[in-house]
Amino acid sequence: MKQLFKPILAGATLRDRMRACAGGIIGIALTSLLAWLLLDDWASAPMIVAPMGASAVLVFAIPASPLAQPWPVIGGNTISALVGVFFAQTVTSPHLAAGLAVGFAILLMSLARCLHPPGGAAALTAVIGGPIVASAGYSFAFLPIAMNAVCLVLVGIAYHFLSGHSYPHRPQAFMGQRISERDLAPPHEEDISAALADLGETFDIGPEDLELIIRRVDFHAAQRREAAR
Repeated sequence: MKQLFKPILAGATLRDRMRACAGGIIGIALTSLLAWLLLDDWASAPMIVAPMGASAVLVFAIPASPLAQPWPVIGGNTISALVGVFFAQTVTSPHLAAGLAVGFAILLMSLARCLHPPGGAAALTAVIGGPIVASAGYSFAFLPIAMNAVCLVLVGIAYHFLSGHSYPHRPQAFMGQRISERDLAPPHEEDISAALADLGETFDIGPEDLELIIRRVDFHAAQRREAAR
């Protein structure tokens, strides 16, 4: 039974989960409030859209994820919404339009280096969002989608600065090591890329962070061997 409540994310602690909860509350509330203040005619458009809830999970729960960085949040949601509007206006079958919107949103986000899972929801919302979204046309991608995403990122940057997290994420090396990094065999970027290619999977971690983890594993292994002598 205990195993069911074990964190599925490496490094996740109860404190981090509570911090993510607080961040989600503050992030979505402030994003909705800012949208309400900035939109002149907010009654004709939603103040905040559902994909922002999914974006908030990434921004506040796993801020180190490559999928949670500012450009994926803003670019991924905006590009996907534009794709969704395009297929909503050009494909008569709503079922086919929905599939094309999500599929091509994945493709364009990948090409633009802003892959963001909630972008798929933004594309789908543009297709099935109803008369209000349909009447907004391409402006829906900017008001409220892009504006919501920008607000959420700004809140995320401020929140993580105050709570001590790095966002936008930058890998941080540890200082004060008793064993010099020069004594370790540092991994080569090509070796890491080759190992990832061997596994044939996509992992929710950046290559720089993966290299840092490998270095820390080597460091602690060297410490353990030194202590055993």
